[in-house]
Amino acid sequence: MGRFLFVVPPLVGHVNPAVGTAAALAARGHDIAWAGHPELVRGLAGADAVVFPCALPEDGLSRPAGLKGPAAFQFLWESFLVPLADAMAPGVRAAIEAYDPDVVVCDQQAVAGALVAESLGRPWVTSATTSAELVDPLAGMPKVAAWLDGLLGELRRRITGGAGAADPRFSPHGVLAYTTRALLGPVELPDRVWLVGPSVAARPAGPDDFPWEWLEASALPTVLVSLGTANNDAGARFLNAAAEALGGIADRVRAVLVDPGGVVEHPVPDTVLVRRYVPQLALLERLDAVVCHAGHNTVCEALWHGVPLVVAPIRDDQPIVAAQVVDAGAGVRLRFGRADAARIGAAVEAVLDPAQGHRKAAEAVGESFRAAGGSESAADRLETLTAESAVPGVRGS
Repeated sequence: MGRFLFVVPPLVGHVNPAVGTAAALAARGHDIAWAGHPELVRGLAGADAVVFPCALPEDGLSRPAGLKGPAAFQFLWESFLVPLADAMAPGVRAAIEAYDPDVVVCDQQAVAGALVAESLGRPWVTSATTSAELVDPLAGMPKVAAWLDGLLGELRRRITGGAGAADPRFSPHGVLAYTTRALLGPVELPDRVWLVGPSVAARPAGPDDFPWEWLEASALPTVLVSLGTANNDAGARFLNAAAEALGGIADRVRAVLVDPGGVVEHPVPDTVLVRRYVPQLALLERLDAVVCHAGHNTVCEALWHGVPLVVAPIRDDQPIVAAQVVDAGAGVRLRFGRADAARIGAAVEAVLDPAQGHRKAAEAVGESFRAAGGSESAADRLETLTAESAVPGVRGS
C-alpha cells in the first residue's frame, strides 16, 4: 500500500476536496498524513488525522476587504501566499523527511509543498481546487506574469537554495483538477491535467442543532445564501441586502442565510432563517437555489446536487468561476458591489423560473461531475502514479 502526504493551506475550501480524496485512498488501505494547520485539518478530516504541523506567518493571514482586480491579485501572492509558503516550508520538509511518502499531494496555493517535494526528489501532484489557474488568467498580462515568475523564483531560492525548475502550481507528474468540461468549458489545458470532477464527500459533523423542522413546515422554494468562510469583512452589505431581498419575496421564497460573523442587522421575517453555521452538504439536497460569491467549492457542491446559482464574485478566482457558471447556463451573475436588494431578488426569481432552464443546466453539470468520479477518480490517478514511480530514494522504487 502507498503512503500519501497532503500539503494544504489553512483555507477550508482548499482542504475539503483533499479530504474526500484522502478518504477514498484510506478506504483502499493506503496510509494518509497531512502537512498543514492541525486544528483546521482535524476539524475537516477527522480528529484522528495524522498532521505534521506547519507554521503560519508571524503577522497572521488576513486580507483587506476592499481589494479587487490587480490589487487583490498582487496582495494575494505578495502578502498572503508567499509569506505562507515561507512559514510552511520547514514543517513541510520535516513532514516529508519523517513520514517518507510515496507521493506528496500539494494544494496549488500551498506552494511550499511543491518546492520542497521537488527539491527532495519526491513525486508530487498538484491539487487544483479551483479552475482559475487552468484557464491561464495571466495570458494577456505578460508583465504581471513576469512579476509572478520573479516572485516565485525568489521564493524558491529562499526555500530550496534554487533547487528545482518546475512551476510549483503545475506538477509535471500530474494535476488533479476538481472540475469537468461541462463547467470548465473548451479551454486548452496544460499537459497532465486530470479532470476528475469535484471531490464531494461527507465531513465530520458540526453543531447538530439545525432546525430541520423549519424546512419541513413549508413547501416554498428554499434558497441558501452564503459567502463562504473568508469573506466576513467584505460581505456585510451584501448579506443585509440579501436579507432585505428575500424578506421582500417572503410569499414566494424562503431562505437560509449563513452569517458566521454576525453582521446581518436587517430585520427578517420567519421565512428567512439566519444561522452562523449550516450543514451545507445535507442542506443542498433540499435546496432550490444558492446565492454565493462563486467560490469553487460552493459552486461545485451546488451543481453536484443540480442546484442553480446566483453568483456575485468578490475577487481572486471567483469572477472566472462565475463566468463558467453563466456560460454553462446554470446561473445568473451579479456585480458584487452593485448587488442591492432589488437586483438580488430579481436574480433569485430568475434562477427559480423553470422557463429559463437554469435548473436543467445545473443538473447536466452535476451529471458530468458524478460521471467523472470525483474523489474515487482522483484516488485512481494517485494509485497509478505510485505504481509507476521509480525515482531513486522514493519508497517502493
